[in-house]
Amino acid sequence: MENEMEETERFFSVELKSKADLKSITLENGSQDSVLVEGTIGELVQAMFVEDVILEIVGAKGTLRINLKANELKSSEKAESREVK
Repeated sequence: MENEMEETERFFSVELKSKADLKSITLENGSQDSVLVEGTIGELVQAMFVEDVILEIVGAKGTLRINLKANELKSSEKAESREVK
């Protein structure tokens, strides 16, 4: 069961070079149990897959990583056809 959950869950990390590039972090302690992390990784330097399972987006000011395989990406045409109007 746990292994099955790991295959469907997506994990991410955001690494910023400076605290100045962090816009906000919000941890809601009220009725909503949400977390919001906002900032900038700056101008795009490169985007690539690392070890075929991690999409790494490198910016001038930081790096965003998420476990995602290339075959899981959808084209914008497919995404548009699923939009609710």
